[in-house]
Amino acid sequence: MKKVISLDGTAIAYDVTGSGPPLILIDGALCSRNFGPMPELAQLLAPYFTVYTYDRRGRGDSGDTLPYSIEREIEDIHALIQQAGGSAFVYGISSGAALALEAANRLAGITKVVAYEAPFVVDSTYPPMAEDYLPRLITMVAENRRSDALKHFMRRVGMPSLMLAFMQFTPAWPKLKRVAHTLVYDITIVERNQRGRPLRPAQWEFVSVPVLVAAGGKSAAWMQNGARALADAIPTAKHLTVPGQNHMLKASAILPVLKEFFLSASSKAAVAQGVA
Repeated sequence: MKKVISLDGTAIAYDVTGSGPPLILIDGALCSRNFGPMPELAQLLAPYFTVYTYDRRGRGDSGDTLPYSIEREIEDIHALIQQAGGSAFVYGISSGAALALEAANRLAGITKVVAYEAPFVVDSTYPPMAEDYLPRLITMVAENRRSDALKHFMRRVGMPSLMLAFMQFTPAWPKLKRVAHTLVYDITIVERNQRGRPLRPAQWEFVSVPVLVAAGGKSAAWMQNGARALADAIPTAKHLTVPGQNHMLKASAILPVLKEFFLSASSKAAVAQGVA
């Protein structure tokens, strides 16, 4: 484990593996460099890239200077880019995909982005986020009701009641409780795009690098619709469907997508197959 100091003084923990052009992996909610999909993916990518996995602030071995803002998370990514030599590819999944695009909109040094299933609700195929959803989550965290915060989030993402009840008795639950406060951060990033309204292209008007917006072929309609709308909203973006996948994306399924897109001299060649 290594650490880099972000602009506000927060220590951000990260690991580096492999060799080749730098690639930063950005986790979604509740995951970290040692918990979730990125450790396996990093190992698969290591023969082709210098892979950076990191603990987003508030998770794992990273600090958590308050108050939180999206700008601070973008500064964390900037610090990692500087460690990587000043430029890097970026791959994000779920809320990490939304964060990756926010970073590409505001930072120099990001050269290409792959965004997998940013959870944007753009139509009536999924319930829009209620106006009081984030304030209620903030209250739960402030009152240290971490289990309640987790359940509040998991109901929102559609976890069945029986599965949620069972999950509270698994070894994973205490690990999730430790980072439950960071759900506020993820919802802060995505909540304005979960209102069931069309996306505003102006939100990403400064994204000038090639972007690949991907979704799984077995994912829910609302998730696929959000991915298509996002690709349409960003002039430099293309859309790709990953066959046979859903939000629980297999590392082996996204590996060839990342290799092709990031290592190809042409972003058009990277999406020559599977574009919808």
